[in-house]
Amino acid sequence: MDTEWMIRAKCKDMNPSQFFPSDGVGVEVARRICADCSVRQPCLEYALANRIDHGVWGGASERERRRIARRRRIGAVAARVN
Repeated sequence: MDTEWMIRAKCKDMNPSQFFPSDGVGVEVARRICADCSVRQPCLEYALANRIDHGVWGGASERERRRIARRRRIGAVAARVN
């Protein structure tokens, strides 16, 4: 998977701990940083493709990424059935 986008990430020079918060407030802070990042979508796709379980990636928390992955799996199964 292409990781060229990482050098353009808004977070590249920030403390990584900001994106691995231990509470909901920390998640919101990370999301705000991600909100206007130009590589938000590739970042999210990277986390989903690599099944990264921790942290905020592409503006999505662990729980949100699990939901996205589950919806995609269900959609893929439905597409195969049809």
